[in-house]
Amino acid sequence: MNQYFADMGEKPFRSQQILQWIYQRKVTDVDNMTNLSKALRLRLKETTNLALPKVVNQQISKDGTCKWLMQLSDGNSIETVFIPEEDRGTLCVSSQVGCSLNCTFCATARQGFSRHLTVDEIIGQLWVANDALEAMGVATAKPDVISDHRRPVTNVVMMGMGEPLANFDNVVAAMNLMMDDFTFGLSRRRVTLSTAGMVPAIDQLAEACPVSLAVSLHAPNDALRDQLVPLNKKYPIQTLMEACRRFVGDSMRQRITFEYVMLQELNDTPSLAKELAALMADMPAKVNLIPFNPFEGIDYRRSSKSRIDRFRDILLSRNVFTVTRKTRGDDIDAACGQLAGDFVDRTRRSERMQRESIRVSLS
Repeated sequence: MNQYFADMGEKPFRSQQILQWIYQRKVTDVDNMTNLSKALRLRLKETTNLALPKVVNQQISKDGTCKWLMQLSDGNSIETVFIPEEDRGTLCVSSQVGCSLNCTFCATARQGFSRHLTVDEIIGQLWVANDALEAMGVATAKPDVISDHRRPVTNVVMMGMGEPLANFDNVVAAMNLMMDDFTFGLSRRRVTLSTAGMVPAIDQLAEACPVSLAVSLHAPNDALRDQLVPLNKKYPIQTLMEACRRFVGDSMRQRITFEYVMLQELNDTPSLAKELAALMADMPAKVNLIPFNPFEGIDYRRSSKSRIDRFRDILLSRNVFTVTRKTRGDDIDAACGQLAGDFVDRTRRSERMQRESIRVSLS
């Protein structure tokens, strides 16, 4: 933006003014940016476009979780989820229309893939969510770093629709923008990226934007993970764990979160818990056990509470920091793994899965 204004013959600080108008004062009409000259405002109106995703549906869960279906300029729609807690407000942001991967327990994956989201479509979700929540009177316990203004969203997790590292450039640009002092001013520890394990991009992320990292693991060995996360066939567990160690580097204070969806009698046995503990032995790790959130057309079942508790206790007994994630928003299909937008599946994955389902039921 500095270069953009310099090319126009304007001072580079104009970019800071524009960012503050848009992100801190929530002004998207150039005519109302009063510290810009009339000539500059006219030129901006002629050469730029300020547009936001359009909210076509909003649902609020009984636990306070809020989900929006947002329509993009091309007619595709994505989903974004806000999870309120006592000391924070976390926004789950999408990075793709659909998902380019094919994890077998995920509703988004079953819908297929259309395209990557652009930078403005990614950060636009944060802008729209903050605006909608402020209109509802939602406020966090702590003011943001810029002023005493209490924004609803204090944390962002790139865990919505899509694999963020498959859309590397746009996701990194959007996260850097979220952390900029002239926009939302989020700290690096309040921005988390979740990946299924795209190893080369993990190494790139450590250099380009070292935010908090979460890894969708879901199995402690390659045979089982190949079944649940097909990307594992390209980047097997040992290769992935080596990338995680490189990401942490010498900073043993930085924990990587390993997400583990709990599937009844599939990946929740005591022997697999012991395997997982051994895998975490030399890693500064936090394991999040996620009760599976079912959706239509899937045969997996959620592990019982007793099996989840037993799995957790085995990990804790082996000094692996482990928590069981509380299921939020499942009554509005806003829980982990349930997000599904409205879009054209260019991969036709959803059609293939439907045909396969019909073939199996007939046989």
